[in-house]
Amino acid sequence: MRILLVEDDPALGEGIRTALKPEGYTVDWLQDGASALHALSSEPFDLAILDLGLPRMDGLQVLRALRDRHQAVPVLVLTARDGVQDRIAGLDAGADDYLIKPFDSAELKARIRALLRRSAGRAE
Repeated sequence: MRILLVEDDPALGEGIRTALKPEGYTVDWLQDGASALHALSSEPFDLAILDLGLPRMDGLQVLRALRDRHQAVPVLVLTARDGVQDRIAGLDAGADDYLIKPFDSAELKARIRALLRRSAGRAE
């Protein structure tokens, strides 16, 4: 499974990539929104993990542009924006799930598994 990780914090990005590698995921890591939108538009990914506070293009803008192009890749928003209105905005923009930083890596992995199951049409 190929995952696009879009996170501008180097320590967090490396930590997520390290945590997901033993699970068998291939993780492509980008650090800005414009590069993420380009990658999502030109390469196949099974899942995207998207921060919202990104340089060059905000994560919500990336998400809206992705959905405006009718791209169905599952998107897990991973952000420090923890207000109810922030969560609603992310989900309404097209996020499939929303996880607030700080988070437990076991929960991140569980949410990834759930999103991948749903995108494959499996409920088990």
